[in-house]
Amino acid sequence: MRTILHSDLNNFYASVECVYNPELRKVPLAVCGDPEARHGIVLAKNDLAKRMGVKTGEAIWQARQKCPNLQVAPPNFKRYMRFAKMMRQIYADYTGHIEPFGLDEAWLDVTGHAKSGEEIANELRFRAKEELGLTVSVGVSFNKIFAKLGSDMKKPDATTLITPENFRQKVWPLPVEELLFVGPATKRKLNSRNIRTIGDLANCDPSALRSALGRNGEMIWNFARGNDCSSVMAVDEAAAVKSVGNSTTAPRDLVNERDVHLVLLLLSESVAERLRVQNLRGSVITLYVRDCELHSLSCQRKISAPTALSRDIAAHAQALFRERYRWERPIRSLGVSVSALEIQGGNQQLCMFPDANRQRYEMEDAVRDIRRRFGHGSIGRASLLADAGLNAINPRDDHVIYPVGWRG
Repeated sequence: MRTILHSDLNNFYASVECVYNPELRKVPLAVCGDPEARHGIVLAKNDLAKRMGVKTGEAIWQARQKCPNLQVAPPNFKRYMRFAKMMRQIYADYTGHIEPFGLDEAWLDVTGHAKSGEEIANELRFRAKEELGLTVSVGVSFNKIFAKLGSDMKKPDATTLITPENFRQKVWPLPVEELLFVGPATKRKLNSRNIRTIGDLANCDPSALRSALGRNGEMIWNFARGNDCSSVMAVDEAAAVKSVGNSTTAPRDLVNERDVHLVLLLLSESVAERLRVQNLRGSVITLYVRDCELHSLSCQRKISAPTALSRDIAAHAQALFRERYRWERPIRSLGVSVSALEIQGGNQQLCMFPDANRQRYEMEDAVRDIRRRFGHGSIGRASLLADAGLNAINPRDDHVIYPVGWRG
């Protein structure tokens, strides 16, 4: 039987800030984006803020309504990356199979180690405190899903053991949304069928779940029953790239299609550049929209031939926007991604005008080279000069790419 750990650094961003400024441990603290740049969302909070009801993902003004004396710190991602790297160096003392799940979480496969999973988990907790000044919660189980569930069950600074013998008692009474991959939409569908706990899910007819939720229904049914055999990747094993995307919160509300056009151009340039750097093209374009009241819209379209050209990506994203957005409210943020990826130069439909297509790629590569040598602002589209505020957005350099682990 396998021994899988899931390690989750508690209140990670806020805890790192407290390492650098211990006085912050005594006050309610939230790490937030810059309110002046309209990124004023709570990214992390300490336990004192949590007790006051502050939640990750809410706006600063909402958090301060609950906690008027909330201290706000700007994020320092270089600092967080450094601590995440040091924690992974600790993991490496126990196994070479370490799979990150964001900056602050990771799965470890310690099967066959001389020490038990529970002993290793307790050592990780001790070393995180002694060597980094952080606390960590660790789930120990026989698969990744239950290990992740275990690290969430008891916080902060705790070890939770879920075994084949006890998982029905520990896991099945929990709300169904506690299971990985059961998001709000899936929860609503399950609740509408009177499936409210993980045990309810485990005892359903899998064929009925598949009819209601597709392959995802059968997958989460298996997870609820402990039937997860997915492996923990080795340190040097790269995860396959499934999509390339970029999003941004605009420096002001976007109020018309001209505003949206300019931002989608900037985002599409960034996405296209990332695709070409990885020698990829994609044939599914996805658009994400969030309005000023934080209502979200996501839609996608499959295109006839894979592309890594910014003009193609932007054109399809803009068409999606015109078709789907009703302008009930101004727009706060936009995102564009490309999926259904393939290696450039593989089997693909030939262009009727191959020379023109090649010239477009050469032109966009030339722009990328100029920016790499002289900076992002050294060259840009003339249309973007019409709005200095929006033209100041630099999605390529401002975008933070987090380490991504297994997603199913």
